[in-house]
Amino acid sequence: MPDSSQTDWMAHLPLAAQTYLEGRRLDEVECIVSDLPGVARGKAVPASKFARQSHFHLPNSIYFQTITGGWGEAAGEGGFTEPDMILRPDMETASAAPWTGDWTLQVIHDAYQQDGAPIPFAPRNVLRRVVEMYRKSGWEPVVAPEMEFFLVARNLNPAEAIAPMMGRSGRPAAARQAYSMSAVDEFGPVIDDIYDFAEAQGFEIDGITQEGGAGQLEINLRHGDPVKLADEIFFFKRLIREAALRHDCFATFMAKPIEGEPGSAMHIHHSVVDQKTGENIFSGPRGAETPEFMHFIAGLQTHLPSVIALLAPYVNSYRRYVKDHAAPINLEWGRDNRTTGIRIPVSDYKSRRVENRLAGMDCNPYLGIAASLACGYLGLKEGSKPSKEFKGDAYDGLEAIPRGLHSALDLFDQSGAIQDILHPEFARVYSIVKAAEYDEFLQVISPWEREHLLLNV
Repeated sequence: MPDSSQTDWMAHLPLAAQTYLEGRRLDEVECIVSDLPGVARGKAVPASKFARQSHFHLPNSIYFQTITGGWGEAAGEGGFTEPDMILRPDMETASAAPWTGDWTLQVIHDAYQQDGAPIPFAPRNVLRRVVEMYRKSGWEPVVAPEMEFFLVARNLNPAEAIAPMMGRSGRPAAARQAYSMSAVDEFGPVIDDIYDFAEAQGFEIDGITQEGGAGQLEINLRHGDPVKLADEIFFFKRLIREAALRHDCFATFMAKPIEGEPGSAMHIHHSVVDQKTGENIFSGPRGAETPEFMHFIAGLQTHLPSVIALLAPYVNSYRRYVKDHAAPINLEWGRDNRTTGIRIPVSDYKSRRVENRLAGMDCNPYLGIAASLACGYLGLKEGSKPSKEFKGDAYDGLEAIPRGLHSALDLFDQSGAIQDILHPEFARVYSIVKAAEYDEFLQVISPWEREHLLLNV
């Protein structure tokens, strides 16, 4: 049982965390934040120490790290002095870590400067800033994310191609089996652990389906508050990886892990609720589509190119944008049309929503959702109109988004409207870190270059 020093704060834990610890003694608390890529950073502390602390410190340089562990020169005029941030727990996020050997909770923390101001380049703060802009206008944004990922064989040698995992049948996972229940059954033990971990953490899964790639699955989450849903995706990526490791395979959220297979997206469904009436502003009193609905679509069409660097943050991300390969590369919108970048799903008028199909699963969920909402917000404020609804196969249309990280960063750097919403200081740091990552990538010689250039040029 918990000792007396833990009693007060543990009495206010979320119900799922209380249930997980019922009759057990909490050993450890992982105090975590998301860095720019979405990696969990922080400290693990004994439960007794956590009960006595109101905050902890980490250097702000964790937000200057590249995905390789390098550093972007983003410290600013004061130089690379690595001042401490103040990290305060959001106890509503307290969640089990059921894969650990002892009884452990994870708690997401918010990052503040020493003067109490939010750290502007902390991803959770970026999303909160965008949500607050909606609220100041009398709106509540609502999102419902979809997560695609691959279960693959263990890959211990980066020089080797990634291969599908071995299924229950003893055969490698087969591709082009979308929505097959037999294909889902191949991964039964991994999926069982995903469900068990999610239940222990208090997460509700709306469904799991087999996607078109070899070993590719999709998890749909219920709609809700953007920050809460981003927290869940942040947690989900970790729990899915841990479930896979229990069964001698890897879970990967790379946008394009296997050559010739479709990529993995994080489709984001959006709606907006009027704070006063509680009604969806995309539908009128008689259920008709409203001007606000069209303005939101227009905002996505106008501003999505400027945030592709956030929705597709790595060089690998752009391998997903392949024509006729399940990833739109256009900004068309259409009703119940999966070839368009902006889709209007089938729904009743109360749940009318807009789906952004451009985001990759490799994006930081806080930044991906913030970027998408920012585009819609600008459309609502600008009162612009979208293009004519696209009917037919939009893959036959023109490409409308940047096809590489370098050009995507150029568009991001040029977009004053987007940077003002996300925060100019975030935009500065993000651009520097991503440019540093791109420079790191250019130092690596790929197998394609060795095969085709070594003796032929």
